[in-house]
Amino acid sequence: MTGGLVPALDRLCPMHLQMDEHGIIRHAGPSLCKLRPGAGLVGQPFLDVIGLRRAAAPVDLPSLLARAGEPLHLRFRAPPRTDFKGVLVTGLPGMAALVNLSFGIGIREAVQDYDLTVADFAATDLAVEMLYLIEANAAAMAASRNLKTRLQGAMIAAEERAFTDTLTGLRNRRAMDRVLDRMIGDGRHFALMHVDLDYFKAVNDTHGHAAGDHVLQEVARAMVAVTRAEDTVARVGGDEFVILFDRLDDRTRLDDVARRLIGRLEQPILWQGRKLQISASAGTALSRAYAVPDAERLLADADTALYAAKRAGRAQHMFFDPAMARMGQGAEPLPDASRA
Repeated sequence: MTGGLVPALDRLCPMHLQMDEHGIIRHAGPSLCKLRPGAGLVGQPFLDVIGLRRAAAPVDLPSLLARAGEPLHLRFRAPPRTDFKGVLVTGLPGMAALVNLSFGIGIREAVQDYDLTVADFAATDLAVEMLYLIEANAAAMAASRNLKTRLQGAMIAAEERAFTDTLTGLRNRRAMDRVLDRMIGDGRHFALMHVDLDYFKAVNDTHGHAAGDHVLQEVARAMVAVTRAEDTVARVGGDEFVILFDRLDDRTRLDDVARRLIGRLEQPILWQGRKLQISASAGTALSRAYAVPDAERLLADADTALYAAKRAGRAQHMFFDPAMARMGQGAEPLPDASRA
């Protein structure tokens, strides 16, 4: 081939190669040489370097040349075994055959494997546009995944806030209702303990709401300390709390938890150098006591047991017994003075 045409071919077809009549590569375009910088391509038999991927039988040089003009599916024989699409033409002056190659849909992997740039492709090669589209799609997908992750995180955070008591960090009434419904729906045994603070009103009246908030936060820490990770501790009112004990309905263990909690809450709580004194009463209902547990009934019965404990002198824990309701020890509110 005339020397002046070689630079033009290298510019127009940077991934072409030229073979002589023996199938020896006599010239390779600059981009193709970049794929095998160490081994080199020139001087090697074409079929030793590149093979046909979809050949039904072994291919020799005559059978390869006979496929001139047909689409060829080729692959490097040595790793990385890059795939190519190609076309072979014959009858050109100064060479037996010219093979022009492209990466096809494997362009992204090829660019990564060989650190190629736009300069390694012909200016008119659609592979450049394909690469841009692939990169743009990858960037869009990454942005979409990032946005989805952020939205999911925001939703989780919003849901967490919706189910959390902002003052104490405990679950709120809404969260407690959901957990209670799930426990009932799953049919597993559990205990519901209603805890109400004694003498809390006196703290608020004497020292102010800031002191009361401090007391509630200390109470929350005490409740978390005496319960298990699988239990649900919720603040359901001003100084009212509910503890759901998952798969725990043993009276002895529950009574021990209640007494340890009451004991902790009877210890003075320091606030701005002052000792604040409260206590707590608790009532518990057991799910296994009902043929078909009902959330409202469980809450009402635990409340009945709670007020029975208050009437018994406060700082007490009692389990619900149907006799409590028959004896008029229901959950009607106590006068403010006695609830203080």
